[in-house]
Amino acid sequence: MAEGLFEMGNVMVSTTENCGHPPEFWAEQVTNKICDISAESAPHIRQQALAFRETIYSIVLNGMISAIGSNKVTLVGQLNSQGHGDMALIIKEL
Repeated sequence: MAEGLFEMGNVMVSTTENCGHPPEFWAEQVTNKICDISAESAPHIRQQALAFRETIYSIVLNGMISAIGSNKVTLVGQLNSQGHGDMALIIKEL
C-alpha cells in the first residue's frame, strides 16, 4: 500500500424508506460479524457452524428486541415525569 493511502475493505449500503432497519436486519449484521463460516469447511463442521450461527442470531435478536422495549419504557417514563403524557402515550402506542 502506498504511503498516505488507506484501504476501506468491503462497504455495504442498505437503505430504507421512511423507517429504520428492523431488529432482524441488525441481528443478522451482528451475527455475520460474530460468525464467519468458510465455504471450504468440511460438511459436518459447516453444518455445526450454521447451527451455531442460528443460535447466535436468536440470542442477538431477542436481546435487541428487549433493548428496544426497555428504551421505550424509559422514554415513556421520562416524558410522563416531565408532564408530557400526550407524547408518552404516542411513544407507548408505537
